[in-house]
Amino acid sequence: MADTALVTDEAATPTAASEARAWLEATWDADRPLGEWWTMLRDSGWGYPHYPSEWFGKGLAPAEAAAVDAEFERVGAFGPPKGISTMMVAPLLLELGTDAQKQRWLPGLLEGSELWCQLFSEPGAGSDLAGLATRAERDGEQWIVSGQKVWTSGGHYAKWAILVARTDPSVAKHRGLSFFVIDMDQPGVEPRPLVQMTGDAEFNEVFLTDAVVEADAMIGDEGHGWGVAMRLLSYERSSLDPEEDAGIQGDLDLTAPAGAYASGALDDGTKSYMPRASEAWELLAGAIRDAGLADDPLIRQEAMRIWGGFEIARVAARRAEAAAAAGQLPGPEVSLGKLASVTLMRAWRDLTLRCAGADGMLAGADAPSGGRLAKIGLSVSGMSIAGGTDEIQRSIVGEQVLGLPGEPRVDKGIPFTDLPKQ
Repeated sequence: MADTALVTDEAATPTAASEARAWLEATWDADRPLGEWWTMLRDSGWGYPHYPSEWFGKGLAPAEAAAVDAEFERVGAFGPPKGISTMMVAPLLLELGTDAQKQRWLPGLLEGSELWCQLFSEPGAGSDLAGLATRAERDGEQWIVSGQKVWTSGGHYAKWAILVARTDPSVAKHRGLSFFVIDMDQPGVEPRPLVQMTGDAEFNEVFLTDAVVEADAMIGDEGHGWGVAMRLLSYERSSLDPEEDAGIQGDLDLTAPAGAYASGALDDGTKSYMPRASEAWELLAGAIRDAGLADDPLIRQEAMRIWGGFEIARVAARRAEAAAAAGQLPGPEVSLGKLASVTLMRAWRDLTLRCAGADGMLAGADAPSGGRLAKIGLSVSGMSIAGGTDEIQRSIVGEQVLGLPGEPRVDKGIPFTDLPKQ
């Protein structure tokens, strides 16, 4: 089976691409410490060229920004920080944060010196996030927070966290929530890593005991945290570009040479989750070739369906970016993209591991593809949960996109304190 390369038909204006390339060629130094390089990227505006110029960007349209991103690979330069911080928190701050909050948190976030995590789900409030029980009580110019969160990616090394907590239990569960930023480095916050079936411990359960949040660390208005949380999740679900690294960068050594991460000599952590579409295709094509199935018509047919899925996901990502450039905020339609991505990666997993056979169960550097097939295969199931379960996404699509009647709810309008507790 012949290799096929993904083709991007969008291009930036030559000026933006050439300016970025000239700056990278003049500035990139593989021996420069990572922290210094990331600070230079932040201050130059080329790290996040789609951000407003007054907030560390260039104000470029999505197609222009995508071409600027491509210049990093051409030059061989390591890109800016990735993960929850830049995928969700930064866009939310740009949209809903005050100027003081942007000035306080964006610099460290964009230079990678302050990592973030997300304190949303709880043991008794997963898909029903609005049923969360973590309390935040006002005490002068502070809020005192107590409760338990779970599935917190990076919680064991994050400096800051976005937190949804209940500030008014006397009203209906969706109305009594507020959205905060909390300092993870304090005595009342205890992360406990959870080991996944891949052997990694990327996420945690987090115990909050009289933890302190400053009053000016609330994003949005008191009692309106549900809407803020939904805005944040729409940014997560709209990150559909199959050519972007889907993994969350770990706690990287900012004193190490940036070139060591660019070359892969040091692991940046993103390889532990989902691959780029081009890498996924190469892994699939390699598994088919190694199994001697390149001429099998059924295998070829399934492979082409997956190839078509990558193309559809790419187009969907570009449309979402174009809508954002036109001033349209992410809406419920992003749930369709997430469902499509999950379906696509399930098909990829099933066909790739089918072709790899027993070798697909092997992990470690001496396994086929360095153990990537096994690790990705085990990670795919998590896509159905992260960012909202498939069932929740289908409900959003049905009710908010197709206009179908909502599911019956016996808790609507009932004060949280009156709801039965498990």
